[in-house]
Amino acid sequence: MKDVIYDEFQNKVDEVLIRHANLLDILSKMGDAASRTNRAVVKSITSCGCLELNVSKSDVPDDSNYEALKNFKSEHINGALCPTCREKVEEELGKLEFYIAALCNSLDINLYDVILKEYKNISTLGRFSLY
Repeated sequence: MKDVIYDEFQNKVDEVLIRHANLLDILSKMGDAASRTNRAVVKSITSCGCLELNVSKSDVPDDSNYEALKNFKSEHINGALCPTCREKVEEELGKLEFYIAALCNSLDINLYDVILKEYKNISTLGRFSLY
């Protein structure tokens, strides 16, 4: 069922994208959408204040193994997106997804297949995928 939703979304993007349908426009609009998404998150911290960051260098002992690394991961986000910021971030993520689907259409790539392949990679490689 999920592949149907992705396919329908990708087909709808293909149907409605007219003005910025060439590859260069899609790439620049995708970059713009990513920047706007970043900006919406930053504004939730710097303007609204619904999120707060407390970031510092993690002190991980040199003799730590990979299993122990999660023990040194700190929660650095305090708070939660307020309804206004959540709406803005979701809006910008939606635009980013739109242009990702448009890029897939331009290059004759199925978006669901991309997600499925990445899912299989991270499932197979697990912690060795090193994201």
